[in-house]
Amino acid sequence: MADTEPKTATLPGVSVIVPVMNEADTIGALAEQVLAVSAAQDGFRLCDLVFIDDGSSDETWIRIRTATASDPRIRGVRLRRNFGKATALQVGVAEAHGDIVITMDGDLQDDPRELPRFIAAVMAGDDVVSGWKRTRHDPLGKTLPSKLFNRITAWVSGIPLHDFNCGFKAYRREVFDAVHLYGELHRFVPVLAHAYGYRIGEIEVTHHPRRFGRSKYGARRFVRGLLDLFSVVTVTRYARKPGHLFGASGLVLGASGTLILAWLSGEWLLGHAIGQRPLLLLGVLLVLVGVQLLMFGLLAELMISRDRDIPQPMLVRERSGASTPMRDDAPLGETV
Repeated sequence: MADTEPKTATLPGVSVIVPVMNEADTIGALAEQVLAVSAAQDGFRLCDLVFIDDGSSDETWIRIRTATASDPRIRGVRLRRNFGKATALQVGVAEAHGDIVITMDGDLQDDPRELPRFIAAVMAGDDVVSGWKRTRHDPLGKTLPSKLFNRITAWVSGIPLHDFNCGFKAYRREVFDAVHLYGELHRFVPVLAHAYGYRIGEIEVTHHPRRFGRSKYGARRFVRGLLDLFSVVTVTRYARKPGHLFGASGLVLGASGTLILAWLSGEWLLGHAIGQRPLLLLGVLLVLVGVQLLMFGLLAELMISRDRDIPQPMLVRERSGASTPMRDDAPLGETV
């Protein structure tokens, strides 16, 4: 026993988080599969398997309580109502104890036998590892919008992932110190993490047909996803420099209006009447809107000027050699 304790202590601790809603038929089987994979592997230790009941109306919570009674590593959290997957995952992360957090769906379409591959990818250096369901067993009405969404997201974000929608992902625990989930942002964690400099990886995973129940997502998810994509891109690219977002638009509109008014001024000097031209109103409107956007940008810069200091642990990947300790709240470049 003395020889095995140090080895166990050095193994990476893993938490598996499973948000569920009306998945009573799958809880027991999924718990058994995750525990079986954990028992068959000696490369990691399962700290906990956390089921988050996100407002189920069937017997899901009863099945979760039954599972928790069978093994101390299984835990359940029941939310007061359906808050959405992102909130459920955020609650699960707060409950988890592992250094590596793995999220997966509770419908048995994700294969727990993929867990060691996710852990190996994280241990190899990736901070976020996203699953890629290359071969999907879902209806065409679900796969086609997903492919379109993934291509748009990869193009807009600049992150070459194939499957942002896949709920099977692995993270280093510290990723969630920087990324806070809300709304529908769970599918954009790779984008948000990449903005803070975390390494993003991807592995191809096995996807099984749904055996029980039905999908909780419809066509509305595609529309909400695109709206969230715009929000994420704005936050990740312009959160620290809002003046660039408003200022660039203001300069373009203001410059366009100025050119129009300059041309009309030349026409007026040549003796042509310009008072009744719609182009005159357009030029004035563009200049006014451009000036307003510039002012919005400057005001936004003033508002965040006292809040530009990102906590140091969020920025530093690693250190080597002796260094002067820094306060968590110290501004960039300032040591204590």
